[in-house]
Amino acid sequence: MNPLIHIPDRLYSTAEFQQFEGMWDAGVLVSGPDEYRFSRPLAWSVTVSNTGGALLVAGTVKGRAETDCARCAEPFELDLAGEVEGFFLIPGLETEGQEEAEEEEFELLPEDGTLDLEPLLSAALIVELPLVPLHREDCLGLCPQCGKNLNDGPCDCEPEEADEEFELAKNPFAALKNYQFD
Repeated sequence: MNPLIHIPDRLYSTAEFQQFEGMWDAGVLVSGPDEYRFSRPLAWSVTVSNTGGALLVAGTVKGRAETDCARCAEPFELDLAGEVEGFFLIPGLETEGQEEAEEEEFELLPEDGTLDLEPLLSAALIVELPLVPLHREDCLGLCPQCGKNLNDGPCDCEPEEADEEFELAKNPFAALKNYQFD
């Protein structure tokens, strides 16, 4: 289910618009070290409007993804919704400033009039992804010594003693910890 739309002839007229919707099988999105898996297709809806020499694409994409908690590595699901935006110049129409715009951030509409929405849908979702995916805000994570999930209860490990050299490297002001001020 590739999110392709064919632009009908009437949308090449200024001020015309049309709504399109469909389902997109995103599979997996990767953002940094995190992987977001989609077991069901995502719903998308966009309105394509002719702004006079260009097509404005605006809409939404929604779905549910599974990822792993950054602290405890447990898989969890989260709902995602993103705002889709795109601006495509219509080739062959000479409009004021089009040459300048072509060199900037806008793309040309493909000659065959078929628009692939996948890059726009992906970008809309990636912007909405959490920087650090957590299954809940108060997740305790894993014990750094034994690896036990601390959300299931405490482990039997003894707390590590702080290495003074490590503390100094982490915070140079730690050297003043025992200094006696007059």
